[in-house]
Formats: sequence, structure tokens, C-alpha cells
Amino acid sequence: MSTTITPSVFGNVHLGYVVVETDKFGDWKRFGREAIGMHLDDMTPDMVRFRLDANECRVLLRRGPAEDVVTVGWHLDDDATFDEISRRVVDHGVPAVEGTDEEAELRGVERFLRFPGPNGLTQETYTTARTSPLPLDIPGSGFVTGAGGLGHVALTTKKPQLVRGYYNHVFDARLSDYIDETINGMKLKIRFLRVNERHHSVAIASVNILPINPIRTRIQHINVQAATLDDMVASYQRVNELGFEMALTVGQHTNDKELSYYARTPSGFEWEVGWNPIIVDEATWKPTTHQGISIWGHTQEGQTVIDKLSQFEVAAQSLLHREDTIAALSAPGIADDQLPRPEKLTRVRAGGR
Repeated sequence: MSTTITPSVFGNVHLGYVVVETDKFGDWKRFGREAIGMHLDDMTPDMVRFRLDANECRVLLRRGPAEDVVTVGWHLDDDATFDEISRRVVDHGVPAVEGTDEEAELRGVERFLRFPGPNGLTQETYTTARTSPLPLDIPGSGFVTGAGGLGHVALTTKKPQLVRGYYNHVFDARLSDYIDETINGMKLKIRFLRVNERHHSVAIASVNILPINPIRTRIQHINVQAATLDDMVASYQRVNELGFEMALTVGQHTNDKELSYYARTPSGFEWEVGWNPIIVDEATWKPTTHQGISIWGHTQEGQTVIDKLSQFEVAAQSLLHREDTIAALSAPGIADDQLPRPEKLTRVRAGGR
């Protein structure tokens, strides 16, 4: 069988938007607009959008019972990248469909492709984001997007090697580093993957040894980057003053050096607002392992004994739940401290689309 070289898409992929399904529109509007400081656009009784920059949509709320992030959208630099990722998905027999014109308009994009991701988190790819002619109505200096994209998403899984394999195979994600941490008595390993200059666009956490998932939601947290330290601190104060739950106080991370805090969204997952993370230098970067997520700060607030028991209950129930990692795009997976297999990354069937 003849082979050909597959072009890498690394650097051409950027986190673009997230879709949240919720019935708590009133709480979300207060949280997103008044607390975090995003621009609010009311679309329909069942659709709300938030902006961080010129793009028409960075967060789309749609009415529904999930109380969770249901979709992650990825902005691709060009049609060649779009076609290459589409080929990788379709050639492995994974269903991919184009979104409707109405769906694309709600997301503020020209067109997009939808396909399944690990643990029920739908992935969408697009090349052109529509920009709004209206100025941003937000406090302070705004948010940092650009080449690093919207920010990052963090998720938990029982099958971290396969989830890492998925994002490597589809988006050529590279390992930035690891963090070992103990939270609520559970020993976790967190893997940080980048697809561009941002230190990570996807973080993958798992409980060591035990095949459990202590998180109800598909996403553990979403991160956005404030433009200035004053903006980050001001939003922290607004979250507290408006009565939203603070998950972790202000602190600094060990690996990307970002200063940040974590608030709990009305849907239950967390929302991180950060400032000044490092930018990866591809010429010199080497993955390493850090002990603990924080140099200082990031102390827990407001967690009761009942909260901890509920988390253990979720973890126990996860033993009975099948976790779909989209095997065709994940297997055989990438073990920790293992580089991606060159033949997997660079060779495809000749004549493939």
C-alpha cells in the first residue's frame, strides 16, 4: 500500500466558541454579563449569545435540560485545514454533518462541520467567523483571544490516554506538561494539550488507578483570559458581590503561570478568569511534570460535607457508565510520557480526500 505525507494542522486550530445547554437563562445573563463582564446579545427566548471580542459569538446558550457544555467549536485558519480535519474524521468512518444555515448564523460563522467527540462533547469546525459592527458593551479593557483562541476547556475522563489520542489525531495536539494533584482525597493526573501558541486549549484530568469520573458535567471548567490584572480582579469582586459561588480564590498556576480564579456557573461547571499566561516557544519547550496546580492561592471556598459526598456519589455512579471515546479516532491512545507514533501522524492512504 502506497503512502503519502499528511500535513500537520498544528497552529491552524483555535478554540472558537462553546455551546451551553441550560434552563437557567436569567441566572446565566447575570453571571455572564454582570459578573464575568461579557457582552450580552439576546437572540430569541431560547437562544442567548455572549461576545468577548469582535466575533459575533463566543458563548451560545440554548434552552435545554443538560446544564452543561454540549459543544466545542474550533476556528480553523483556512480551507485546507478544514478539508484535512474533515478527511481524518470521515476516513475513519466517524459520521460528520454540515450544520444548517440557521445553526451557523446563531454561532456567528459562515459554515461548520459537526462530528462526535469523547464523552458526548460534540466537536464543530469552521473557517470564517462573522464579526459584529456593534462596539462591545463590557466593563474594563476586555479579553485576550487572537492567535490563542477563546481560552481553554478542561474535562475529566476515565480513559485519558484515549482522549489524548483523539485530540492528537484530529487536531495534532501537542503535550505541554502534566500536573499531579490531590483534590478531595483523590489523586489526579492532568494532561495539558496545546494546538497553537496558547499553553493549552484542552486539559484532561483523570483519577489515578481508579476508573472513575468525579464530575457530572462534560466540561470541568472553561477559561477566558482578561486583558489586564485590574480586569481580572474587578470581575472577581463582581462575582462575590453578586452572590455567585466562588470555587477557587485567586491564585497562580505552576505550569502556565497564569493568575486566575474559578467561579461556579449557574449550570454547575466552573468558569476560570485568568491573566497573563505564558506563551509556548515551540523551539525550546519540553514537557515536564509539576506537583500541584498552584504556586500560591486557589483555595477552595464554600464546599460543604454534603458537596463532597455528592461528588463521591457521582464518582461511584460513573463506574457503571460507559464512556464513549470515539474509538476510531482515539485508539490505540497515547500513554503518559509517550510521544505520538510518527506513522499515525504522517501517513495516510494514497488518494485519500
